[in-house]
Amino acid sequence: MDVARSAGRRYPEPPHPYRNDYQRDRDRIIHARAFRRLEAKTQVFTRRYSDHFRNRLTHTLEVAQISRTIAGALGLDADLCEALALVHDIGHPPFGHAGEDKLNELMRARGDQFDHNLHALRIVERFEQRYAAFPGLNLTFEVREGIIKHSRDYAANDHPELADYRLAERPPLEAQLIDLADEIAYNSADLDDGYEAKLLERKAMAAEVPLYAGLADEVARLYPQATPKLQFNEVLKRIINHLTTDLIEHTRKTLAEKGIDSVEAVRLAPARLVAFSPEGTAANRALKQFLWQRLYSQPQINEERERAVKVLEELFELYLARPDRLPPQYFEQTKTIPVHRVACDYIAGMTDTYIFRVHQEALALKASL
Repeated sequence: MDVARSAGRRYPEPPHPYRNDYQRDRDRIIHARAFRRLEAKTQVFTRRYSDHFRNRLTHTLEVAQISRTIAGALGLDADLCEALALVHDIGHPPFGHAGEDKLNELMRARGDQFDHNLHALRIVERFEQRYAAFPGLNLTFEVREGIIKHSRDYAANDHPELADYRLAERPPLEAQLIDLADEIAYNSADLDDGYEAKLLERKAMAAEVPLYAGLADEVARLYPQATPKLQFNEVLKRIINHLTTDLIEHTRKTLAEKGIDSVEAVRLAPARLVAFSPEGTAANRALKQFLWQRLYSQPQINEERERAVKVLEELFELYLARPDRLPPQYFEQTKTIPVHRVACDYIAGMTDTYIFRVHQEALALKASL
């Protein structure tokens, strides 16, 4: 996607003297309040485990690094990829996917929904207020399109509000690669943090993850005197390299075989073009299954997850019963927007630490009444 051929911004702006439009989008995202809040949002582990474990912000930076590498190898626009990687999780609520699932459940009970991609679009189009000349961040079309389409397709009949975003077409390759770069980043990171937390063992990894087993044998031959931790680190970096290389090589092969030579050809393709090979898909699937069975279902993580989503649900129900307890600017919105939507938007923007504080304050106030 050549930045010179961008569909542009919703509100036209003069060009910058030394940054192109995708570089400016990247910088606007980094300076957004919603981006900074990612530092205090859960990836898998809360801070009580370790300050060294990933949070939503450090995960985002790892996705950006992998995305730029893939973009460079495939001759894509690395600036667009970086902007999309940095913004791809900006719509996540507190408590990771558990928080998203709970918010969606609460919204569906009221005939609505919560989707972190759609919420991210609303953040960059409306909620971020940093510029006097326009609402939101006024990002380019390709970044806004990639926010909603990088990980899934939306049916036009179900989402008339997205009519501007060419829903019948595939997004550019730069957007297509983000979701798989995301998988490479979080699968390897969760393996790393799970091992560091002593919730995962190398023996189990070797027995249940074929990719890990093969690479562990290689590392053991090369570094027989290395400590177990250093051997694990060597395997981990090889997993990232293996999956990234597989994605690059298979995608390059697919583009050549299908004769894809333009962004329009990408858009009109019947399916997405960025993908692992069948072998890479199987290796990645085995790694994901191992993490679901051995890590995400751990009692320690489940207990904390259940406590967190209970806090989220109680606060949501409080605001529905007492909208006046919302901050003034949100309470004002309830005059024209359904209360459940306003409450959802407010809660989705909270960090893990902030929602616990607001919940405690709400309980204290309730007890004093």
